[in-house]
Amino acid sequence: MEPILHRKRIVIIGGGTGLSTLLRGLKKFPLDLTAIVTVADDGGSSGRLRDDLDIPPPGDIRNVMAAMSDAEPLVEEMFQYRFKESIDLGGHSLGNLMLAALTEITGDFSHAVREMSRVLNVNGTVLPAANQLVTLYAELEDGTTVKGESKIPAYLQPIKRVFLEPHDVQTLPATVTAIQNADVIVIGPGSLYTSILPNLLVIDIKKALVASKAKKIYICNLMTQAGETYRYKASDHVKALYDHVGEAFLDDILMDKAEVPPKIAERYEKQKSWPVEYDEERLRKMGLGIFKEDIANVFGEAVRHEPMKVAEWLFEYAGGHTKEDSKQMYF
Repeated sequence: MEPILHRKRIVIIGGGTGLSTLLRGLKKFPLDLTAIVTVADDGGSSGRLRDDLDIPPPGDIRNVMAAMSDAEPLVEEMFQYRFKESIDLGGHSLGNLMLAALTEITGDFSHAVREMSRVLNVNGTVLPAANQLVTLYAELEDGTTVKGESKIPAYLQPIKRVFLEPHDVQTLPATVTAIQNADVIVIGPGSLYTSILPNLLVIDIKKALVASKAKKIYICNLMTQAGETYRYKASDHVKALYDHVGEAFLDDILMDKAEVPPKIAERYEKQKSWPVEYDEERLRKMGLGIFKEDIANVFGEAVRHEPMKVAEWLFEYAGGHTKEDSKQMYF
């Protein structure tokens, strides 16, 4: 087998559980990873720190850094530890507090993220989509405007569009450079309107994404989400991405080929969530290359993307390597 002379540059854009899950697998492969992470969260510990200290919410950033970390397990566990008993600290995670402290010390959130990445021995680069406070709004189909990422799904109404305030928020130069130099750009998986689209609404990110020569692939969600993508098909997810960016920009879409077990599907249905229907004919008419792979698994009572399965497939997609190559290359 010939040695790899160039590590493929992979940029992953998103937030929430989907992004950190994917990165736990990808970090085990010889790739140059950059994660661009939403800073639109306004709930929980992140929201409290955002409001109290006037800093970007650190929660999604914290989870991504923990996922990409090569630190000792106890260090990661400590970073993710959430206080329970304290009246003042209850609900806060130690990692959020550390990022908040570093932001005050350095005077810059992105600098705090860089320094904390060094402490945690992060395998790759973590970049906030914006280096300032932003607020996510949603305009619902009935004309209602909802303020705040955490409040949008609670309305359980179809979303017409989401937008940021300030609308002219800018990203870091390093984020634009990463997108420009990428070999592959991965969008998702994750909550469409509250984890993925807030990144693409940043004007510099949007422009760089459209102009980039990289292969661009969307990892489609496995299940619809009440309050965000009720009864959405795969093409509806893609259409929402295109509508917000302003033009078609994806090359391919990756979907799971297995059916959700009936008992699991029934449990999701009670939460008004269903398996995403992969309407392949419409996706092809949208000009997308379609990949259906075995990339998901059941974890407890939930169906989730399997980190190593997705990572192995993306490694092959990025470099054209065979499964046998990839098995020999990681770890």
